[in-house]
Amino acid sequence: MSMHSTLLQTARAVASGEQSAAEALEASIARIEATDARVNAFTGTRFEAARLQAQRVDAMRTRGEPLGALAGVPFAVKNLFDIAEEVTLAGSKVNRANPPATTDAVLIQRLQAAGAILVGSLNMDEYAYGFTTENTHYGPTHNPHKLGHIVGGSSGGSGAAVAAGQVPLTLGSDTNGSIRVPASLCGVWGIKPTFGRLSRRGTYPFVDSLDHLGAFADDLGGLALTYDAMQGSDPLDPGCFATTVQPVSRSLAKGVDGLRVGLLGGWFEEMASDAARGAVASAGAVLGANSTVVWPDAAQARAAAFIISASEGGALHLQRLRMQAADFEPLSVDRFIAGALQPAAWYLRAQRFRRAYRDKVNALFRDWDVLLAPATPVAAPAIGTEWLEINGQRFPCRPSMGLLTQPVSFAGCPVVTAPLWPDGTDGLPIGVQVIAAPWREDLALRAGWSLAQSGVAQVRESAL
Repeated sequence: MSMHSTLLQTARAVASGEQSAAEALEASIARIEATDARVNAFTGTRFEAARLQAQRVDAMRTRGEPLGALAGVPFAVKNLFDIAEEVTLAGSKVNRANPPATTDAVLIQRLQAAGAILVGSLNMDEYAYGFTTENTHYGPTHNPHKLGHIVGGSSGGSGAAVAAGQVPLTLGSDTNGSIRVPASLCGVWGIKPTFGRLSRRGTYPFVDSLDHLGAFADDLGGLALTYDAMQGSDPLDPGCFATTVQPVSRSLAKGVDGLRVGLLGGWFEEMASDAARGAVASAGAVLGANSTVVWPDAAQARAAAFIISASEGGALHLQRLRMQAADFEPLSVDRFIAGALQPAAWYLRAQRFRRAYRDKVNALFRDWDVLLAPATPVAAPAIGTEWLEINGQRFPCRPSMGLLTQPVSFAGCPVVTAPLWPDGTDGLPIGVQVIAAPWREDLALRAGWSLAQSGVAQVRESAL
């Protein structure tokens, strides 16, 4: 087996006996050790515990016991997921003084129940407030396709670890674009499910009313298997609204037959570079999309998302800001303080707008099954970039990487990010958001499958 076997290839090889779980794990460990000094995706590893897990998987196969769908697949998680007996950093310095977690996060438990093997935790923007993973405490994560360039954030280590071939599967969180932006800039598959679809129990929060959890993978079929493994109700998490499991991995081959696919215009064209628009056009050609759709109130939704994020994030950290402001990331501390000082009326108005906005967005899906938009306005800028120019307009780089993701997550829609490689980016990827109505992850994944089968969306091996 190749060191760079994909998620699905690894799962099938372990299931068939062509490869042992231990062999798959050692290949992953070797890749991490060979590349992470340059990428800086990992903030912690647990190789010995992983070796014990792999031994258990191999012992089950030897005894003829049934294996889970992800048996032997190495994975890693953004360091805001609880890992038993480890401190949950959430990208911060302040959290180092916290006691270790007593149990694994629910989604970690579910992946392990499916046979996946946890190898470590991954870099992120402090407390998930950022789009670049230029973390002052743990160092910036570098883009495996062009070192010295950003990976996006806040789940930047999660995107980079998959793009670097270190692991085929990672978990992340997405409040305003924190899965979709790294997936886009790193050229990997990502899924942000419907708001409330997956349990968030055992993860460090950022914005309770906007936080989603999801995954990155190096192939679409493996991403679908992972999504199925993560599903399930959780009565102990009041923010998990799903009551049933809706498997999707066996229905991917339906593709887009019978689906109505549209291209988002307006804001999603105006705030995108030529390359980003080109990526959407390429995806649309494969999926038979030739009509432009206007997404309502995108600019207002982004503004409201900023108000809610700053307000809830600032309130969550207010006591720590009073006592330990000097220990916060310079890139986030002022935003948290400003958020804590926002008038309550602003927050309430933003939440009222959100309710009306969701109704308008949901109405789009009476006429369309899937909508396409760029995931980022540009390909990955260099680390330290302060300003972007998009269609003749100048924007601050760090907040503007979420220009095209915030309006979508504000409505809670599920999104699959497909990795495309348009011209004019110096060999860097730009992802396409494949957006469906709430609770219809199956449609977004089916469209993603068609893009993967066509070859227009693909994960490319990095030059590391």
